[in-house]
Amino acid sequence: MNNIYISNSQRMAVPIRTAWYLSVVLFTLLTSACATHQYARSYQNQNESTRQRPGQKPYTVAGKYYEPLSSHEGFVQEGIASSYGRDFDGRKTSSGELFDMHAMTAAHKTLPLGVYVKVRHKQSGREVIVRINDRGPFVSGRIIDLSEGAARRLGMIQEGVAAVTVTALGYKIDHADGGAEYGTPASYDNGSFTLQVAAFKNRANAYRYAGELKRKYGTADIQEAIVGGNTFYRVRLGRYSSLRTAQTAQESFERKGFPGNFVVAVD
Repeated sequence: MNNIYISNSQRMAVPIRTAWYLSVVLFTLLTSACATHQYARSYQNQNESTRQRPGQKPYTVAGKYYEPLSSHEGFVQEGIASSYGRDFDGRKTSSGELFDMHAMTAAHKTLPLGVYVKVRHKQSGREVIVRINDRGPFVSGRIIDLSEGAARRLGMIQEGVAAVTVTALGYKIDHADGGAEYGTPASYDNGSFTLQVAAFKNRANAYRYAGELKRKYGTADIQEAIVGGNTFYRVRLGRYSSLRTAQTAQESFERKGFPGNFVVAVD
């Protein structure tokens, strides 16, 4: 799949003050360019706002114009599914998050990012539920690109392609009892959000930097994630109860010397 990155290239998320920070700059340019993007979450992981989001803007690939749908409701599509995996593992998706070839995700040209869809193998009847977090596939006749993990579960990994039906379910809404449903949440703005300002492979550097931020700004923590077999330590700053407030803070921290910082939802 020819992966397209809709959002702007992210820049360094840490101000340079010492030689130690220089290593943060270099690392973030290489890895935080592969991090989750401004306000990405699927209702569990994806939020929308009145502002048009990167990944939802119209775009052009190979001379063809695509305009993402504003709603998933009523969407059903039949066609050929393909898959992508190791060659893209750890790269930035159109939503901004890192692609995990084992996660249950998929690329679609126009469905809203963060929406969950049910993909049914027309021949075998097997089904998987995946979250749309990328754009593509840009190959004639193909309607969805499944992660390798999803394709394996659907039973199409050997053939590489399969005739499928794609049915949009909506955003995932978790319940306290462990159950979940899919639909359109009453409000995309409410929730718990924070700002990601850096990513490290070195644990000690990450915790040292988070400690400095906590002393200066009051709140900072570390989120560990394994992507492509590598452990990343993501430094996050602040807590906000609405997406709009978090976006305002993100713009403020941009001006304070944190270019490339972005909003993420806290589950």
